[in-house]
Amino acid sequence: MQKTQRHLTISSRFNGPPGSGNGGVSSGLAASLIDGPAEVFLRAPPPLDTPLDVIALDDGSFEIRHGDQLVMTVHPADPLGPPPSAPSFAIAGKGHKSFPSRDTHAFPDCFVCGPDRTEDGLCLFTGHAEGFDGVTDVWTPAADLADENGLVRPEIIWGALDCPGAFAVGFQENPMVLARIVCQIHSRPKAGDTLIVAGWGLYHDGRKHGAITALFDKDGTLLAQSDQLWIELKKPAA
Repeated sequence: MQKTQRHLTISSRFNGPPGSGNGGVSSGLAASLIDGPAEVFLRAPPPLDTPLDVIALDDGSFEIRHGDQLVMTVHPADPLGPPPSAPSFAIAGKGHKSFPSRDTHAFPDCFVCGPDRTEDGLCLFTGHAEGFDGVTDVWTPAADLADENGLVRPEIIWGALDCPGAFAVGFQENPMVLARIVCQIHSRPKAGDTLIVAGWGLYHDGRKHGAITALFDKDGTLLAQSDQLWIELKKPAA
């Protein structure tokens, strides 16, 4: 193991649960160290506005650390298999109608799905819509989420793929946090494009829940996808 001189910092704008980074955006920043599909394990809540050490491993993987605390590990990943087809744009536009109310949202300040972040968040309110077996919403990325070429930054795409998986497996009933995500970006959209985001539940195993998510253009062409593991938070003792 060799310590590099690189550091990674997660801006406080990109929070998920209070005081820590959104799992998708944090993972996407870590995945910038990998060329191609990447797998990220979140081992501890990513701290915000804090330089994190990047540790290169001999096998091409990396550890992201805050002092002695392991925060994330990132590894090259195999390409993902194709997800289910996109819902129609008309159906996707109805998903937000069944999104949980603010009063029942565990993390209403989340950058990706928080109803309190309508000014600077992604406002992805994925819900169930009649005629579709997952959760879905439409999304138009803002200009400040793009790079110098006008393309949505990769870590923002990872973020957009994050929270829909939680709502696909029941976040509204059982708050949970992202533990593992594999993401593959096929084509980055431009800021201002009209997009479809969708998520599907895969399995439930005790407090572990599996999901897949995908980002499509308005016509249903696949742009990016993820495979996820979520861990349900322990309920407080009675």
